[in-house]
Amino acid sequence: MPQEIVQGCPSTMGDDVQLNTTTLIRHAARTHGEREIVYRERDGSWQRYDYAHCYERVCRGANALRRLGVQPGDRVGILDWNNREHFELYWSIPGIAAVMLQLNLRLAPEQLAYVINHSQASLIVVDETLLPLAEALAGQLTAVKGWIVISDKPLAQIKTPLAPLHQYEELLAGASADINWPLIAENSAYSACYTTGTTGNPKGVYYSHRSIYLHSMAVASNYGITLDDCTLLLTPMFHASCWGSPQAAALTANKIVLPGRYGMDDIAMLTDAAIREDVTMMAGAPVLFQPMLDYLRANELKPDWSRMRMPCGATEPPVSLMRGFYEQTGAEIIHAYGATETSPLVTVNRYKPSARAELGEDELWDLKRKQGLPVSGVDIKILGLDGKEVAHDGASAGELCIRGPWITASYHGMDAADMASRFTDDGYWRSGDMATLDARGYVKIVDRTKDVIKSGGEWISSIDMENALAAMPQVLEAAVIGVPHPKWQERPVAVVALREKGSVTADDIRAHLSSRFARWQLPDQVVFVDAIARTSVGKANKKAMRAEYRDLYAER
Repeated sequence: MPQEIVQGCPSTMGDDVQLNTTTLIRHAARTHGEREIVYRERDGSWQRYDYAHCYERVCRGANALRRLGVQPGDRVGILDWNNREHFELYWSIPGIAAVMLQLNLRLAPEQLAYVINHSQASLIVVDETLLPLAEALAGQLTAVKGWIVISDKPLAQIKTPLAPLHQYEELLAGASADINWPLIAENSAYSACYTTGTTGNPKGVYYSHRSIYLHSMAVASNYGITLDDCTLLLTPMFHASCWGSPQAAALTANKIVLPGRYGMDDIAMLTDAAIREDVTMMAGAPVLFQPMLDYLRANELKPDWSRMRMPCGATEPPVSLMRGFYEQTGAEIIHAYGATETSPLVTVNRYKPSARAELGEDELWDLKRKQGLPVSGVDIKILGLDGKEVAHDGASAGELCIRGPWITASYHGMDAADMASRFTDDGYWRSGDMATLDARGYVKIVDRTKDVIKSGGEWISSIDMENALAAMPQVLEAAVIGVPHPKWQERPVAVVALREKGSVTADDIRAHLSSRFARWQLPDQVVFVDAIARTSVGKANKKAMRAEYRDLYAER
């Protein structure tokens, strides 16, 4: 049962002053109005403005939304890349107590339509490059009453059947820059982000102003972000609030770099921008950081990134990647962990002084493979199959359960029966991740509950095996899955993409793994592919791979 709240002696503080996200950008513009925001246009050119001009546009945008009839509590969706306008909407939509609906561009169209309908969004802002997607969705939407297009063209030159249609710049030009921001109840929703729906329909997580405000402070303090930093918004702004980077950057008045639309072919552009703009904060995933390191090496570039912090999540970064960046540039990849439901920050891997004093160099690098220490404000426990907490020995595994002021306590619109299975009786969110907790307090995710391989009554961690494979110089990327086996229940299959075809064999793979894994744990089958199948958020699509290779052992 939830803990009883005990009321002590009343304080004399301004406890009725609500934590509103608008104050972050307002304070940054007031005190650091000259601070640069660098952004990339749709034609690839780079432009600059500052916090003062950004804030003016935020105010105009909020007034324009009000003139279109947006009311407190209304949902306003965004279909956009990491553009300047997207950053402005991060403030103008929640600033009038509406809800910014983050529309994940990596979701399938039918899932996007579900998210828009489930949230009852009444207005959608769409970048001109995404008009074909918006047009494909329009006929499936039940509550959308209007569209705002972000474009360099005047409204008259934009050809689309979407209606009624407004043009973002024209709306701002016709709106006042003077605004009296409302004092919003801090438990009101700031934004809505839906899970990626790998099992069933996406689930709605509605972040409050209070949770975002506190999360911003946690991000800034745990990564050591200060006024002297420059943040490149690398993670998608359309999902999980760009991992809290925009809000933390505004909180600490960072110089901000917005790369606009980019893909895997733009690694050179992203890396060059980070060097040119003296970026010191850049959160991302290994799928981006590895080609970035490859680019630096191939071009013999060794920028001084001794101040660079690179929070890394989505999948566990290989030690070879973390060590490679440090040796090439001096940058620190900071392994972190979170989820849509956690805003996302839960753990951050920084060295405790005791670890530095007691461990050797190789042991310290190996320690960085762990997801890290729970950040202050977040409470965790790891529950075994019997519902009791497991020993903090770094070996006993159970489901990681999490509670805190920026951890979801429910899902929007979910019925009570479904909700009950996703939370403990005392209100902890069940992550679905199998984890251990060691004596030093470091959390290690050993697998997803659905991905851990159950072979002959024993568990095999797919994550540990994947990272061992990633350490092979010939391996570009790898995934390990469990598929049915007639005798052992499941056996591992290694799915491997090589940098150069034919450079290693299946026996080479097993020989490499044998130094870290018992013989019975080694994959009997190794499948070589051109590229690893990935989900809408860039993770290895193990569900698809399990379906593709489910008969691999039966056939043999």
